Amino acid sequence: MAQTRSEHSFQAEVNQVLGIVINSLYSHREIFLRELLSNAADALDKLHYRSLTEHELLGDDRELEIRIEIDPEQRLLKISDNGIGMTRDELVENLGTIARSGSKRFVEAVKERGENATLDLIGQFGVGFYSSFLVADRVTVRSRSVDSDETWVWSSDAKTGFTVEPGEDRGRGTEIRLHLAEDQADYASDQRVRYLVRRYADYVGHPIRLAETQDSGEVDWETINEASALWRKPKAEIEDEEYDEFYKHVSHDWEAPLARTHFKIEGGTNFTGLLYVPRNPPFDLYDREHRRGVRLYVKRVFIMDDCEEILPVWLRFVRGIVDSDDLPLNVSRELLQEDRATRTIRKGVTKKVLDLLERIAKDQPEDYATLWSNYGVVLKEGIHYDEDFRDRLAALARFESSKSEEPTSLDAYLERMPEGQDEIYYAIGPSRNAVEGSPHIEALLKRDREVLFLTDPVDEWAVAAIPTYKDKKLVSAMRADLDLDRDESDEEKKQREEKAGGLEPLIGQMKEILADQVSEVRVSRRLTDSPVCLVVPEGGLHAHIERMLRAQQKGMPRQKRIFELNADHPVIAKLAGLAGDENRSAELSEWVFLLYDQACLAEGSPIADPPSFARRMAKMMGDALS
Repeated sequence: MAQTRSEHSFQAEVNQVLGIVINSLYSHREIFLRELLSNAADALDKLHYRSLTEHELLGDDRELEIRIEIDPEQRLLKISDNGIGMTRDELVENLGTIARSGSKRFVEAVKERGENATLDLIGQFGVGFYSSFLVADRVTVRSRSVDSDETWVWSSDAKTGFTVEPGEDRGRGTEIRLHLAEDQADYASDQRVRYLVRRYADYVGHPIRLAETQDSGEVDWETINEASALWRKPKAEIEDEEYDEFYKHVSHDWEAPLARTHFKIEGGTNFTGLLYVPRNPPFDLYDREHRRGVRLYVKRVFIMDDCEEILPVWLRFVRGIVDSDDLPLNVSRELLQEDRATRTIRKGVTKKVLDLLERIAKDQPEDYATLWSNYGVVLKEGIHYDEDFRDRLAALARFESSKSEEPTSLDAYLERMPEGQDEIYYAIGPSRNAVEGSPHIEALLKRDREVLFLTDPVDEWAVAAIPTYKDKKLVSAMRADLDLDRDESDEEKKQREEKAGGLEPLIGQMKEILADQVSEVRVSRRLTDSPVCLVVPEGGLHAHIERMLRAQQKGMPRQKRIFELNADHPVIAKLAGLAGDENRSAELSEWVFLLYDQACLAEGSPIADPPSFARRMAKMMGDALS
């Protein structure tokens, strides 16, 4: 049974997107043309790639092109391509439900940033087609898939939903008709269209042709773009604006990039690259299903989008293209994974990106601060996973510090390090405030030692991968093996040992009381103001990381940490007086559990029995006030 005209309602989230697009006022409505031309170019690229192995696919219509027709009297702008086209179902899915477009997240982002920020989000969230309604009050899409003999017409005014119905055959590809709003009639102008194509699509690798009707009634098609591969041109011949517009074409980002690198590598493997660092991170940067990678070309022929084999996962925010002279035109992802040339390209491209990041860090510190704020967590993944580039990434890393309001580098730490210090100290926690107030770093701060505050989840594994940096050992202030004895005089050592000896009865009772909670009780050298703290035993995880893993893995056993006492604290001195007194053993037990809970709170861990903690606190306060 033949399919006929059908009416559809937009997906609820699409209605929200359209409402934002249509009802907001923009100063750059011309974004619509860039988006539509970019979509048309993608459709041509996909068909070209398939035709490499399916030789009959192009038939007699072998020249791939984009055509633009304008009708000022009817306020009509028509953009067509003879690319891969869409079936009826694809029209409904791509233009009516955009299930994979991230439209829900788009709406959330607009709410967060305000509707005036909508323009730079349109392409990023895959809703570029809807920019058509910035200038048109009705849009009609006529399309025939290369895999079908049927032509279908999608039409909408963005208010009442959309219709899909059979249409007359117009050949393979897609035609978009924009019925321009009355106040947007200037987009049906020959001069305006030429200007916008030159500005936004001069580098599109297929000819963009504008219809010109002669007095005789014949139509001439004039090519109005250069149609050259921008990345193949000498850098001296490319303006900054051209670079920026090309970035917007490949990334669908409205905002100019933070930085770029354009390079050509010749040798055993020849390839060209034009890569960009976006100013703002994509909304799905940490999504496991995040599409990543660059566009891959072979001898200027488009092969695939999101080629993740060319860049490591810790550079997944980079956008751009890589064009190889050595890969086969019919290369597949399976071949890429096994190909020696691919590995060479990947290594060369990674080096070029790191060169770029190092240049920004040295010459543009403010831009690098922005870059690190956006992508630092991702780059730290490389420290853990990628041994080949670990040293360079460690030098690029930035951390919060006790001696700097702004994130600092390891090299800057070494420059500030006093003579005689051999370790780089750090502490791990959920935030700067939490770590800065931690009892674990009291002695280090008193000795004027700088402490790095590691607050990203990946930090535990990143610092484990770099045990030393330029011959200086990285040491956790929260681990049991923190060595502070080298700064101690003989007299100080003697006094400490005497105090520890006097606490042996208390320590013995504490071990019995906390046998199920801790692995050891001992006198601390890291505490100066706090009475107690919990430290990480050898081979254990920091408490912050353990909490994260326990939240993900239900039933994961809790590790026993080491309970350290401040021998100089008056509370510990008072408790030492209770040790050995059987009549006060219950009171001692209450105090010990209270101190243990306090140590848990100080490191950010939850208390195992909050009601008992509250009861003990109330009793202690009552006793103190009586």
